[in-house]
This record gives sequence, C-alpha cells and structure tokens, in this order.
Amino acid sequence: MGRIHLFEFEDQNWFPDFLRNYGTDFLRFMSNKTKMYKPIIPILEKTLQKSKQNQIIDLGSGGGGGWLWLNSELIKSFPELKVVLTDYYPNLIAFKFIKEQTTNITFIDTSVDARNVPKELKGLRTQFLSLHHFKPIDAQRILQNAIDAKSSICIFEAQERSVLSILAMVFSPLSIFLTTPFIRPFKFGRIFFTYLVPVVPLFVLWDGIISCLRTYSVKEMKSLIEKLDNKNEFNWEVNRLKSGPGVILYLVGNKN
Repeated sequence: MGRIHLFEFEDQNWFPDFLRNYGTDFLRFMSNKTKMYKPIIPILEKTLQKSKQNQIIDLGSGGGGGWLWLNSELIKSFPELKVVLTDYYPNLIAFKFIKEQTTNITFIDTSVDARNVPKELKGLRTQFLSLHHFKPIDAQRILQNAIDAKSSICIFEAQERSVLSILAMVFSPLSIFLTTPFIRPFKFGRIFFTYLVPVVPLFVLWDGIISCLRTYSVKEMKSLIEKLDNKNEFNWEVNRLKSGPGVILYLVGNKN
C-alpha cells in the first residue's frame, strides 16, 4: 500500500490544545515506561559523536516523548548534554514538568516550525513520531532546512504501514483506560475526557491508525533525500530496526 495522507485531529488548528496535550501526554507516558527508544541509543550516541554536538534540538516534541528516559541514558556518555524541546503546538505544561524532573532539559515556549528552524537554535536536530505529519514537500523542507543550516538530523518513527502496527493502534484505547490515572501532572480534565466523555481514546485511536497509513517507508524516505539540494554534503542512513514487538524506522543525516 502506498502512503495515504489522511486527516489527523492533532494537526488541526481548531482542535483544542488541552485535548491535543492529553494525547501527547499519553505518548510520553508510554514511550518512557516501555523504554520504546532503547534500540536507538547507539544511533544517537554515534551521531552526537560524529556531529561533535552537546546540544539536541528536538522538533515536534509533543508532550516530550521519550526524553525523560532517553536523557537519563544519554547523559551517562555525554554528561554535558543539553536538550531543548520545541513544537509547533508546544505542550507547555508537559515541557515544564519534564524540565522539573531533569537538570539539562529546557524548552522553547513559542511555536517552532520544523521546516524553518530559527537560526539561533543550534545542535543535533531530532524528531520522534512526527515526520508522518508532513506531506512530502514539507518533509523535504525539513531535511533541506537541516542541510542549509549544516545541522545533523535524526528522525525516528515507531510505527509503519503494516497490519501489525495498525493492530497495535487498535488496542490504544485500552492502554489509555489503564494508564490515565498514572499520567502526570494529574489533570481532572484528563479523567473526564477519558472515562466520562471518551474523546481522548477515540481521537488517539483515529490518529494512531492514520499515523500508520501516513508513515514514510524506508524507500520513501530515501526518495525524499534524493530530491534535496546539496544532499552530498551529508552522510545519510535510512533503515528499520526492531523495538520489542514493534519497529522503528529511522533517517539519519550527518554533515560531512
């Protein structure tokens, strides 16, 4: 099946921020509790070493993704590491919560567009579970902007267009029902819109399935790279690897 760019609630300007935040908070909780990104630690470490960076600019951070756990692992090898969270729709409550749990994670409290990152934000760029939100022309702009800024970039997607990935998303409402009481910071609204009026599990279910259908395959990510100007200024690696019962697709561009 080819990539299908269908409607996601999370992308819509009219979608209430608090509901979007409840969804990204759930993703943060699951990413950290399951250590979803454990297999990519060597990739990040290698890219940090090659790019000679001690700062990561995370784009499309959502609710902070897996950074609480990832950070605790990376600082073992990179004690001077700094991480800056950014998003087009910044989840400031989540960002502040993460900052309070760490000593080296900060955030930008204004909107940051991954297609046109402010020049003052310098460091290794990362994206988790967000490339699929962009149509091909915009995904190319993200990569081109990294090349133009001479910033190495790592992109990770924890799903793909497969029956197994879609089935995993089908069970996301059950995961939300089981985990919501444990997600911090506690919000009564999260309880209300999960159990009494189940908007959160329904929109996460829809967006999760659509995310799978939108995800770029390894071949499609390579095709994006082929259309970039000055692409040979970077070394590129595109592949997939196992993460427990799931999969992670990744694209790494490291400046020469």
